[in-house]
Parts: sequence; structure tokens; C-alpha cells
Amino acid sequence: MKRSPIILGSVCAGLALSAALGSAATFDLDGGAIQELTLQASPDIPPGGGDGGGDDDCRVAQNRGDGDDCDEPGDGGGNDGGGNDTGGTGAGGGDIPVVPATACTPGTSTIPSLRSGYWMLGRDGRVYAFGGAAHLGDANAFLGEREAVDLEPTPSGNGYWIVDSAGHVFGFGDARHLGNANASFAPGERVASLSSTPEGDGYWIFTNRGRVLALGSARHYGDLLALTLNGPVLDSVPTTTGKGYYMVGSDGGVFAFGDAVFRGSMGGVKLNGPVQSLVPAPDCPGYWLVATDGGVFAFGAPFRGSMGAVPLNQPVQGMVPYGTGYLMVAGDGGIFNFSNLPFLGSLGGNPPANPIVAVAALD
Repeated sequence: MKRSPIILGSVCAGLALSAALGSAATFDLDGGAIQELTLQASPDIPPGGGDGGGDDDCRVAQNRGDGDDCDEPGDGGGNDGGGNDTGGTGAGGGDIPVVPATACTPGTSTIPSLRSGYWMLGRDGRVYAFGGAAHLGDANAFLGEREAVDLEPTPSGNGYWIVDSAGHVFGFGDARHLGNANASFAPGERVASLSSTPEGDGYWIFTNRGRVLALGSARHYGDLLALTLNGPVLDSVPTTTGKGYYMVGSDGGVFAFGDAVFRGSMGGVKLNGPVQSLVPAPDCPGYWLVATDGGVFAFGAPFRGSMGAVPLNQPVQGMVPYGTGYLMVAGDGGIFNFSNLPFLGSLGGNPPANPIVAVAALD
């Protein structure tokens, strides 16, 4: 699914955060690197949309080189941890240096917002559409005993693929079926996600072991099968060129292949919940990670808010790019919106019988 953390070594990242929140910023510099950044948001900043209004109570972001979760002092919430990778696993881990954000221009975005909408996917293969996202079909009749795991929109937004835990792919609308995951999986191995090429004429299927299956025009840039992972792969995202991709593990380890640039991870850091998704920033060369408790970690991208200090009815199951920020979904269908685009509805007040496993948004 398309999803592609602030680096506290970059003044640009700090300025971008200040501009994005419309807040006053105090920088404590040590040799040009930000050691401490305190932001007091202006009272006129609109709250995040969604059930309970996103992160309405989170008005102060404190960063001490330890992640980017937005916790109010003393609340003990969120997912604070090391912002830069100190261990990790495999490619993108260990001693690889963090790349500073060098092309982040405060107050700008390259993301069009002519229409907005999003889909949720239930474990049973049912699709729930909101806003401009059209309901084009469900996969529940085709799954049998298998579970749906991911929904990927086509580049046009007029179709989507659904992939199940065994790697069967179902296309709806203008989504072309380009093949299934025809591979012999290891015991306990299952499909985690599907990502499309920019043109929609290929896609990658990723498993929780880090296996990568490239179909159609998609090229294989590497996998994790030779490594022993600290946590299963739960999400994947291609680069904007389609010439690379990221994988993220539940331990917060980030793995970059092809032209994907590693900018940091949460590998080696104790977290309050597993990392569930990686989301590319739309207007900076970085990405966000989200954990199941709603904690968000920003690397080379402006922090937009989190649910880390807010009790949730169900864990966060996914997060995707949405406008200039991101959109989270919980297992009960609750939506948490941290972006410039509108909240368009959720299932939080009427949870489905089968939990929500993925969310996808119109580009």
C-alpha cells in the first residue's frame, strides 16, 4: 500500500514543522544539529478530523533526539524512542547514517486535492468507501478461509486491488489482474501487502518474511529472505519512481531497496506497540512510521500529530498519505485525520463484524 520520521539533525526539518503547525519554535542547536525542539501550537490550528477529532488534546510537541511522538509533558503516553536507527535489522539498519532532509520547503506541497476520499478493507474482504472513493466491489465471496490483508488503489483512483493472506489478487474497476503470488511459502509465511507501480501496469506482493514477488512491469530490487528479522514485515511502499521500495518490520526496522533512501528507523528501540505502517511524506524526502497505539515517528518529514497519548478502542491497523499529512485507521473502523483534507466519515460508531485491516486513499 502506498505509504512512503522529523530528523532532529536538520534545521530544515524543524522549520518545516514550525511552519506546518503555525507555531512558535525554540531550537537548541549543538554544532548545527537540533538537540531540542519545542513547539507551542497556535490556538487557531484546526484539530485533526475523525472520531474524537484526531489528536485534539495534543498541542505541544517535544523532541529530544528521541523520536517524534507528540506527547504532552508528563502524560506518559505515546511511543517515545530513538529517532535514529541504533540497531535495526538488515538493509537500512545498523550503522547506516541518517540522511538529512534537504529538499523540504516549509509551507509548500506538491499534492493535488481536486478530490478526496478513502477506502477501508475488512478482514473478510468487504470494502467501505468514503468521500470521492467509489465502491467497486468486494472480495468476500472469493476468500474462502483466507483473510484479506491489503487494498491498493490504481493510479487513476478508478479501481483497486485486494490481496489475501495467501497471495491471491482480485482486481476491481480499472485494476488489471497481473498474477498471484505463485511461490512456495515457508511455514508461518503469509502475504503482508501489495504495492503498485506508478503506471499501474505492475505490482509487488510482499510477505511477512520479506519475500518480494514482482509481477507485470514491476522489477525485483531485493528482499529479506537471507536475514533473520526481529519482527515480521507488516507494510511496504514503493518510491515515486517505481524504481525501489521500502519494507517496515513490526520492530520498527526500515529496509530500503533500489532508489529508496534510508532516513532512519525505530529498530532497537523499545516501543509501546508494534510498528504497523510506513508512509511517504508528500512534500519532504522522508517518511512517517505509525505504531498500533497511534504513536507516529517522523524521519525527514514534518510531524503532523499522533494518537499516542489517546486511549483507543482498537489498535491502529494502518496509515496512508492523505493530502499534506496522513490518515490512520483502527481495527474498529475509526479514522484519525492529520492533514489538510477533510474527514469524510468512519465506522467507529458502528464497527463491522470483521475488523478493518487496511486503509487506502485517493491520490
